[in-house]
Parts: sequence; structure tokens; C-alpha cells
Amino acid sequence: MENNNFGQVKISNDVIATIAGLAAIEVEGVGTTSTFTDKLLKNNGVKIQIEEDEVILDVMIIIDYGISIPDIAFKVQENVKNTVETMTGLKVSQVNIHVQGINFKKEKVEKAEAK
Repeated sequence: MENNNFGQVKISNDVIATIAGLAAIEVEGVGTTSTFTDKLLKNNGVKIQIEEDEVILDVMIIIDYGISIPDIAFKVQENVKNTVETMTGLKVSQVNIHVQGINFKKEKVEKAEAK
């Protein structure tokens, strides 16, 4: 919550979670199957804790097959932190990434096209 000369600005946790979810799926290599994206953006995939003026985020993601998990996790952490801080003005102290699975969809499509 932020005070200014005109009054208070309150940002809902759902808004923060949606911003974090969108920032996570912007990163190339994060699986974007429709069921996973729906889950992430409906805030089941992002958990938020606000302690004093700092935000701790837990983001659940699926990684595309063949991608380096540590590299993608770092990029997601960076993008989520920067996006949430820029859009909300809040300080993000932690972005914890939970890899929930591997997306094999592209590989299956390529094999089907090869036949």
C-alpha cells in the first residue's frame, strides 16, 4: 500500500500474481500449454507473501523439453522481479521457482510432421 497526497493506492494480491504469471510465461522455454497457462494466470501457480514492504513470490512453471532448467529459472526470476517491481513499486525480495514438469508438446508435433 502506498500513500500519496491524493490518498492511498492498494494493489490486490491477485493483480500481483497475474503480473508475475504473465512475466513468467514471457520467458522463452517456459511451457505455455493452455491448461498450465490458465492455472498460472488464475493465480494457482503464483503464491504471494507480503512481509513489511517486501514481496516473496513462489512461481510454479513447466519447462519445455531440452532447455537448461537453471538458465530458464534464473531468467524467470529476473523477469518476474523486474516486472513486478516496475509495475507495482513494491520491492521483491525473493522469487522462488518451482518446476512442476516438462513440456514435450513441441517434440511430439515435430515427430508427427516428420511422418
